[in-house]
Amino acid sequence: MPRSVASLDSISLSSDNSYDIEEEERIAEQEWNESMAQLQQLVSFILLPILGRWLGRKWSYWAYARYLRFGLGKSFFLGEQR
Repeated sequence: MPRSVASLDSISLSSDNSYDIEEEERIAEQEWNESMAQLQQLVSFILLPILGRWLGRKWSYWAYARYLRFGLGKSFFLGEQR
């Protein structure tokens, strides 16, 4: 009889252990998904606007310098005609 009780205890421990592993995996996956969502928000709300502002200013400086050089005629859009 004690042998059967010991085997039942080992079975219940192994099933508890597998449940704990599954629970830990679920929690780890949930934390990973939350981290990815936070990273996506960081990119969307902080990095993209800063990058867009920087590229917009670079383009506007380039366009203004081109306007001063060529004026707003055909050469502004097509380049210097030779």
